[in-house]
Amino acid sequence: MLESFLTYVNRQQALDPVADWLQKTVGSAFDALGPNSRNVKNFLHGTWMGHPLHPALTDVPIGAWSAAMGLDLLEWTTGSNELAAGADAAVGIGIMGAIGAAAAGLTDYHDVGGEQARRVGAMHALLNTGALVLFSFSLLYRLRGARSIGRTLGFLGGATTLLSGHLGGELVFGQQIGVDHTATIEPPDDFTKVLAADALKEGEPQRAEANGVPIVLVRQHDHVYALAETCSHQGGPLSEGTVEEGCIICPWHGSRYAVDDGSLLDGPSTYSQPAFETRIREGQIEVRPMRERAPESVLRLAA
Repeated sequence: MLESFLTYVNRQQALDPVADWLQKTVGSAFDALGPNSRNVKNFLHGTWMGHPLHPALTDVPIGAWSAAMGLDLLEWTTGSNELAAGADAAVGIGIMGAIGAAAAGLTDYHDVGGEQARRVGAMHALLNTGALVLFSFSLLYRLRGARSIGRTLGFLGGATTLLSGHLGGELVFGQQIGVDHTATIEPPDDFTKVLAADALKEGEPQRAEANGVPIVLVRQHDHVYALAETCSHQGGPLSEGTVEEGCIICPWHGSRYAVDDGSLLDGPSTYSQPAFETRIREGQIEVRPMRERAPESVLRLAA
């Protein structure tokens, strides 16, 4: 049944305007923050954690609401009101956690591309909103003493959360949103020729291959740097990006990486970029995986 639902979502063109509106609204909200937007976005993406923040935050509402439903079930089957306070508290904790998870999730969704991923993400957001509304009314009815209605709304919210979680899994495991797109690269073990040294121009990223692994070469101030060419965020081609002082910027979503060691400077990516040591032999740039992140791992071209 869940796979049929996923197929249904993928075919819904009516979700495209919803996706457009969501992404534009999130973008406008960050634009309104002005100079602070980059720091807020990096926080919500999880750049500081080294992996996306959204999945970690979703554990709070899922865990809290699951506990609430378990306590509700015991209350309903035993007829005892001793568990009511715990169930109500769990619902409230889940609501607060869901608001934080929504903020992080919408921040990630702003940079999602691809027709199917956008549709699945839009439905995921709608279902999560529905679950939040259901549990909010559940708490309201509980506090008013209408516990039967409150429990019913809670169970409906739980079912909605389950359905939304299935779509969230599709985004990660099916659409590869939020995963490290460089995790499976297998670079050569030792130095490999990739490009003639005189073919690399100052400040112009150049694509090359090291035993079939795409890399991007950058020359700055007579130094040559090499990183994996596929952006770890969503696979964008870094060789088509722009180079600024000490960094390269992905052309798709603007993730920024230090050219000397691949460390992440700005999201939406949450992963650093694999870096390579470089040297020149017989007029050819050679690279191998960086074994230690150190200044001497980069090449200084002869003046």
